[in-house]
Amino acid sequence: MLNSIRPSYKADNDPEVHPLKCISDLEKRITRKLDIHVMPWLFGLWLLAFIDRSNIGNARIDGLAKDLHLDANKFNIALAVFYVPYICYDIPSNLVIKYFGAGYYLPTLLIAWGIVSMCTGFVKSYAGLLVARFFLGFTEGGLLGGMIVYLAMFYPRHQMLYRITLFYCAAPLSGAFGGLLATGLAQISSGRYVGWPFIFFVEGAITIAFGIIVLFMLPHTPSDIKFLSPEQHSACLARMRIDAHGSNPTSDVNHEKFSWYWVRRALLNVNTIALSLNFFAIITPIYSYSLFLPTIIKSLGYTAVKAQLLTVPPNMGAFCMVLLTGWYSDKLRVRGPLMLVGCSIAIIGYIMLIASKHTLTQYGGTFLVAAGIFPCSPLVMGWLSNNLAPHYVRATGMGFQIMIANMAAFIATFTYLQKDGPRYTTGHAINIGMLCFSLVLSTLNIVYCKWENRKRETGERSYRLEKEDEKMLGYRHPNFKYTT
Repeated sequence: MLNSIRPSYKADNDPEVHPLKCISDLEKRITRKLDIHVMPWLFGLWLLAFIDRSNIGNARIDGLAKDLHLDANKFNIALAVFYVPYICYDIPSNLVIKYFGAGYYLPTLLIAWGIVSMCTGFVKSYAGLLVARFFLGFTEGGLLGGMIVYLAMFYPRHQMLYRITLFYCAAPLSGAFGGLLATGLAQISSGRYVGWPFIFFVEGAITIAFGIIVLFMLPHTPSDIKFLSPEQHSACLARMRIDAHGSNPTSDVNHEKFSWYWVRRALLNVNTIALSLNFFAIITPIYSYSLFLPTIIKSLGYTAVKAQLLTVPPNMGAFCMVLLTGWYSDKLRVRGPLMLVGCSIAIIGYIMLIASKHTLTQYGGTFLVAAGIFPCSPLVMGWLSNNLAPHYVRATGMGFQIMIANMAAFIATFTYLQKDGPRYTTGHAINIGMLCFSLVLSTLNIVYCKWENRKRETGERSYRLEKEDEKMLGYRHPNFKYTT
C-alpha cells in the first residue's frame, strides 16, 4: 500500500525486518504523533464549548432565574435563542474553514465565544440574557462540524470514529466538571455580583486563555504538519490518498477547489438525508439532558448544591461509554448497530424515570440515559463523515447534518417545562419518541448501505467509470464502500 513512499527497507526475505511490518510501524508512529499533537487541543475546544453552552443550567439553580425574573417559559426561550445563529452558520463555516486555515479558525471561534460567555455574567435583565445567548450561538456555530471536517483531513476513515469520541467525550465530562466548578464558583461574592455571575466570568476567562494557546498549536492541513519527519509526512499524505479509494480528485486537500457540483453531491446523498434526520433525533435528548439534568435531579428532592454534585456520576459514566464505544466501533468498522444498542439503553433509562417513584431508581435512570445517548452523537457524525468524499462534499454534508440536528434544540429547550415538574413525564416521553425514530432511521440506513455496497462489489456501478469523469465521482466511485 505505502510501498511507493516507504524508505529503503531491508529485503523482503530478510527475517529481521519485513517491509509490511515497517509500513505498519510507520503508520502507527504517524497516528500516534497526530493523536499527541492534535487531539488534546480538540478535546479542550469541545470541553470548553459545552461548558460555556450549558453552564446556564447550573447558573439557573444558583440564582440566575430569580435575579433576572425568568418566570414561566422565559428560561426555555433564552436557551432556544442560542440555536438560531448556531444553525445558520453551520454550512458556511465548514466551507470557509480551509480558506482561513483551520489551525487559526477553530481557536478564533473559541476566543470569541469565551468573550461572549464572560460578558454573560454582566447581564442584568432578560433582554440582556437573550442578546448574550444569541451571540454565544453565533460564535460557537460551525465548531462541531469544523472539527469533524478537520479530523477527516488527517485520519483514514476507520480511524475517525475513535478520534471523534476522543474529543466528544468532553461533552459528558463537561457536565461532571462543570457541575463541580459551578458549585464552587457560585459561592463567590464580590460587590454587586453574587454567585452565578462568577460561573460565567471564570469559565469565560479560561476559554479565552485556552483559545490563545491553541492558535499556535494546530496545523491547518496535512501539508502544513511540522512535527512529522519527511518520511512520515509523505506516508501521511499517501495513506489519505489510498483511503479515498478513488473518491478524491486530487492527492492533497490543499489542491481541492470549491465547486457547487460538490455541494449538490453532498445534499443528494441518501446518507446525508437519513443521518441528518437521525442526528436530529439523537440531539433532542442530548441537549435536554445537558441543559436540564441539574433541574431533574433537584426535582427528586435534593438541594441545589447536592443536585449540582449528583450530576457528576452519570456524566462520568457517559464519558467512559463514549470512549469505549468509539474504540469498539473503529475496531469493528461499524456504526449503525452500536447506535441501535445505545438508543435502546437510553429508552430503558427514560422508562425508569417515568415509571418509578423511587428516588434512587429514577437517579439510576439518568445513568442509563447518559450512557446510551452520548455515544450515539459521535457515531452518527462519524457514520456520515465516513460515507462522504471528497473534502467539499464532506464539509457540506457535515454542515447540513449539524444544521438539521440543531433544529432539535427548539424541541429540546421546551421538553422540560416548569409546569410539568417534578415528574416531567412529558419531557421524558418526547425523548423516548425521538430515540424510537432514531432506531428506525439507523435500521433503514444500515440496509441501504449494505445494498449499495453489494451493487459496487458485483460491478453494477462500474459503468460510472466509462460514462463519467472519474475525478468527479467522489463517494460514487465504484471502489468507494459505505460504512455501515
